[in-house]
Amino acid sequence: MTDADKALVEEILRLKRERKAVILAHNYQRGELQDLADFTGDSLGLTQAAARTDAEVIVFCGVHFMAETAAIMNPGKLVLIPDKEAGCSLAAMISGESLRRWKAEHPGAVVVSYINCTADVKAESDYICTSTNALKVVEAIPPDREILFAPDQFLGTWVQQRTGRKMHLWPGYCHVHNRIDTEVIKGLKAEHPAAKFVMHPECGCLTSCMPLADKVLSTEGILNHCRQSPDPEFIVGTEVGILHRLRKESPQKVFFPAAEEAACEFMKLNTLEKLLWSLQDLEYKVIVPEETARKARRAIERMLEISDPGGYAKKTVPVD
Repeated sequence: MTDADKALVEEILRLKRERKAVILAHNYQRGELQDLADFTGDSLGLTQAAARTDAEVIVFCGVHFMAETAAIMNPGKLVLIPDKEAGCSLAAMISGESLRRWKAEHPGAVVVSYINCTADVKAESDYICTSTNALKVVEAIPPDREILFAPDQFLGTWVQQRTGRKMHLWPGYCHVHNRIDTEVIKGLKAEHPAAKFVMHPECGCLTSCMPLADKVLSTEGILNHCRQSPDPEFIVGTEVGILHRLRKESPQKVFFPAAEEAACEFMKLNTLEKLLWSLQDLEYKVIVPEETARKARRAIERMLEISDPGGYAKKTVPVD
């Protein structure tokens, strides 16, 4: 880290204390942002971590739908994102209006939306899910109910294969995970025969890659598995920002990206300078209209009831 960056970090930390703020950084953020954040993790885990603090301001170094989720689940707290252009190609593939039209074509269907969606889409959903708990959420829905799954078709395909449930899949995808190629993975496995291949279910090559994978896991699942596994080498099939934390937590192990080009340009819009400006100016504010937030919160809370380890996981939760 340069002297200029060190000075930036010192000023950020000073302002953080002054603003009574908490800094969150997603696993795909730049390494320097992950290093100074109070919490690093996936979008839902970060939102829950912020809720457990007494911070008055949440600065979310991630993309816009993540900051929206933090605002939904932390009413009364000011939520900021350092760069207002930090969007998500997957979340942009479906709108609240598009989902309403889809629902009208399937009256009575249960809508399960991946957390990588806008607040408007969450508000139109019956359940939200993450890549960690998508199986539990779908399995909790009565088997006679029709299911609409949005917006990620590859996560939906994986859930279908694992649960045997028939679902209608919205044709959305993550442009970054779509860059991961089966033939390249075959080459990496041949080049590093001792390496285990772990992949995220958003990968566009899911159907052809899955037989090659030792594990299909969420970002936190990949981190936990690689940390706990005795294996010394891994090929990692997700956004390359996760490699920073993997190497930091397991410096004795070797990690190979499944695709060097699998870098999210939206995630990388956040920088130390923009984080400093965000704390200085209290920008950019992320505000979700109250009624939208209320409906979206209900869908998220239904998910949490199912995935909660205290006993909800095996329950069938009715939908209004």
